[in-house]
Amino acid sequence: MSSQTDNKNRLVDVVLDSESFGRATPDIEHERAVAVFDLIEENSFKPAGDDNGPYKLTLSVVEKRLVFNITREDDTPVVAHVLSLTPFKRVIKDYFMICESYYEAIRTSSPSQIEAIDMGRRGLHNEGSQTLMDRLDGKIEIDFDTARRLFTLICVLHWRG
Repeated sequence: MSSQTDNKNRLVDVVLDSESFGRATPDIEHERAVAVFDLIEENSFKPAGDDNGPYKLTLSVVEKRLVFNITREDDTPVVAHVLSLTPFKRVIKDYFMICESYYEAIRTSSPSQIEAIDMGRRGLHNEGSQTLMDRLDGKIEIDFDTARRLFTLICVLHWRG
């Protein structure tokens, strides 16, 4: 791909619908901001059949479904995709549980125990990222690193602290 194409097939802005997610504690708000920053900083994102990016993404939850509302940089609508959150429930729950174990292990466990827990944490993160890629297949073209960043953002959106 040329750098001009790379610049087109990417997100330049990500907005979290405040009606869907509401305000959270300062720690959670910080984690959300970091997740958005990381996603915007490096991504590959192209709605299927569209080649006129770069794009803006607004994420919201409507009736327990994750909505990807995509516009062009000038706010011209492109497409909206609605995904059930059901396929993500188990992996997000397991991911949160292992993250808690990881943070506890950092304080009390040996380096080898911490490494084992971290490998499990990364494995669950990869599983969630692959699930997201599978659910977006034929709708939005993303690479695995972008899927990882989007999955991180989805997890942060569900984090209650």
